[in-house]
Amino acid sequence: MRWTNGSGLPGFLLMGFSDRPQLELVLFVVILLLYLTTLVGNASIILMSLLDAKLRTPMYFFLSHLSFLDLCFTSSIVPQLLVNLGGADNSISYAGCVVQLYVSLALGSTECVLLAVMSYDRYVAVCRPLHYAAVMHPRLCHALASVAWLSGMATTLVQSTLTLQLPLCGHRIVDHFFCEVPVLIKLACVDTTFNEAELFVASVLFLLVPVSFILGSYGLIARAVLGIASAAGRRKAFGTCSSHLLVVVIFYGTIIFMYLQPAKSRSKDQGKFVSLFYTVVTPVLNPLIYTLRNKEVKAALKRILGTASWGAC
Repeated sequence: MRWTNGSGLPGFLLMGFSDRPQLELVLFVVILLLYLTTLVGNASIILMSLLDAKLRTPMYFFLSHLSFLDLCFTSSIVPQLLVNLGGADNSISYAGCVVQLYVSLALGSTECVLLAVMSYDRYVAVCRPLHYAAVMHPRLCHALASVAWLSGMATTLVQSTLTLQLPLCGHRIVDHFFCEVPVLIKLACVDTTFNEAELFVASVLFLLVPVSFILGSYGLIARAVLGIASAAGRRKAFGTCSSHLLVVVIFYGTIIFMYLQPAKSRSKDQGKFVSLFYTVVTPVLNPLIYTLRNKEVKAALKRILGTASWGAC
């Protein structure tokens, strides 16, 4: 973003929750605890996937990518948020805002595609179990993960560039707690119809298209599960998908509410708290969902802790 008065590139003021000072201390403590839990939970899943041979499967390969995404995504936003909540200085440098904008948007877009890729993995596991190892070959897994990462990075580069080229007229107050495309567009002093249309198209591309693919995959999975004769077999088949499905509902529910709902139909506070949910709460829920609902992960954790305890003795 360039300043029309030629005053260089000063930073921005992130207003965050300053209009509710009574909440700032509570939010600081809660967000700090959630962030630390996110770091421990997602790092544990990555380490377990690397250390335990029984977790070196396509499902946990993609899950480790999801955990790494969540680690980086929340770390691009939460430290700055904690600094602003814990002190009187709410500023962020121009470079810091640019990095935060690109990294958070790229990782969020990548996660949208990755969750769709994970639904395909679950489809093959349930609907084509005898061919699972042949279909979900390591080369295909790496290719699908690469598509998710590259599509998110490339699209975000275009979207961020269009946003940062908008001219500003001296106003540098961001009524949000991090640098996000919708709030930065509002700072421009020119017509932003094209940018808003581009943001909507990108939202459809990275939200509705993956969601449609996921719904199609789970429709086929549901048909296959209902065709299983035994109740125990149906429970086992559904159990392999329940954790991923729950993550999908939580992640896409909040993102679609934020990006595809008309801006005029929601309040500023509503937008902030919805953003707070998918930037702080969702990354901590993912490892909890996969560990608390997954016997393989809990068994792997016991094996690793048992090995560590034996080594210490």
